[in-house]
Amino acid sequence: MNIEWFLTVSALIFCIGAAGVITRRNPLVILLCLELMLNAANLALIAFSRMHGNHDGQVFAVIVMVVAACEVTVGLGVIVAMYRRRVPIDVDELRELQG
Repeated sequence: MNIEWFLTVSALIFCIGAAGVITRRNPLVILLCLELMLNAANLALIAFSRMHGNHDGQVFAVIVMVVAACEVTVGLGVIVAMYRRRVPIDVDELRELQG
């Protein structure tokens, strides 16, 4: 398969994730859309890595997956803490973390 197919799928997944981040207000959905965007970047990195015949893109993809796992862990912890305190979870009206 040509690299154009992988990059097209990657761009489509990234656009879906970006649209979700821009339009949604639920923090869980925003986190899922951010994960979609990171997975699209991983797909592009691996496609370029296979095209050039080296493993640099795959190493970066693993690093991005580690960062994504950390992001989900911290984000879900914050969201669970807000649910326990019965803080409104609307992202536009969230002022709890401003200090």
